[in-house]
Amino acid sequence: MASFQICGGCCLDGEVSIQGSKNAALPILSACLLAPGVTKLYNCPRIADVYNMLKILENMGCRTSLGRECAVIDTSSAITGKISQEDSRAMRSSLTLLGALLGRLGRVSLPWPGGCSIGKRPVDLHLDALARMNISVKTTEAGLECQSAQIRGTHIKFPYPSVGATENVILASVLAQGTTVIENAAKEPEVVDLCHFLNEMGASIHGMGTGCITVYPVKRLKNVSYRIMSDRIVAGTYLTAAAATGGNVTVAGVRERDICSVLDVLADMGCGIIVRPSRVQVIAPQAMLAPDTIHTRPFPGFPTDMQSQMMVCLTAAMGDSEIREDIFEDRFKIVPQLKKMGAKIQIHKNKAFIQGRQTLCGADVEAQDLRGGAALVIAGLMAQGETQVAGTSFIERGYEDICKDLGQLGARISRI
Repeated sequence: MASFQICGGCCLDGEVSIQGSKNAALPILSACLLAPGVTKLYNCPRIADVYNMLKILENMGCRTSLGRECAVIDTSSAITGKISQEDSRAMRSSLTLLGALLGRLGRVSLPWPGGCSIGKRPVDLHLDALARMNISVKTTEAGLECQSAQIRGTHIKFPYPSVGATENVILASVLAQGTTVIENAAKEPEVVDLCHFLNEMGASIHGMGTGCITVYPVKRLKNVSYRIMSDRIVAGTYLTAAAATGGNVTVAGVRERDICSVLDVLADMGCGIIVRPSRVQVIAPQAMLAPDTIHTRPFPGFPTDMQSQMMVCLTAAMGDSEIREDIFEDRFKIVPQLKKMGAKIQIHKNKAFIQGRQTLCGADVEAQDLRGGAALVIAGLMAQGETQVAGTSFIERGYEDICKDLGQLGARISRI
């Protein structure tokens, strides 16, 4: 098993460009199915999850390529609506193919998807919403069978602003019969980016980012070239690493409004924040303060995908801290690994209590999910001595080359 070897004790310093967004790229790749022909996607991240999605598309009949400049998706050929069990279980984002294939073919067979094991992520919101659109939905132990002779627009009000369910309804409704209104829709920037992409293709989507999205149907979509937004979670990871190591880091290509909740917490901890066009700089203070209780919430709240990284940073704060995980119920798997490094953290239900003023020590630890893995890398940078982080495959699902990026900032890290 490959590992990251990290020599701790250095302050990160410098500037790094941020890759394309994983959580925007995957639904946008699914959306390419809605327009037969060739679509080019610039700033598409070269990460394991994207390669897995391209493999799924190829197995469905598409032709794809991913180079340094862009991804090319050719959906001209006949497309199958049946996805293999192996492909579906490779990642949870295969679920966004549900709405796209229904929009293209009116049918889909999808085994239950996989992804990181960070707690229950039920698909009921997806299926209940699709059923309201004149789509027959059947569930079995193996997966989902959905079909419709004519998808119909409707009024949907989600009990919770689910990102995946919002995306699936949008994808299913752009070519439907009749208008679709989605209340309590997810406001995440990646959902907005998907809507911008679809509008470039000729869709008529309004209200994205407001919590109430209206989709006016169109007859057809056209192929386009599109630039995917930068990854706000990667940017947040590197800025948090700067604070954790006492550094001074600028991330390029990211929008301040996409990471404002992370910046607010870092500012509360005493970090200097400098915002310039397409650039954000974080300067660590002499001593970090413990912030108010951090609650993970849907956008624009603090992202659950940044919770593990911030937890590591809080071990160095001058005081005790609390994190409340209100999105996923099993996202504290990193804690036993951090305790190996000397962290003092207690868990009670959805709350983590972090004792500050701790000096972490290098240890052999193992990533068990994507963001927890990135957090262990930050812990290794903070620690005295050498740390080996096993489970690199989790981290490589979302980070193009974390060793190169952090090495550019002065980290002593290598993949072995």
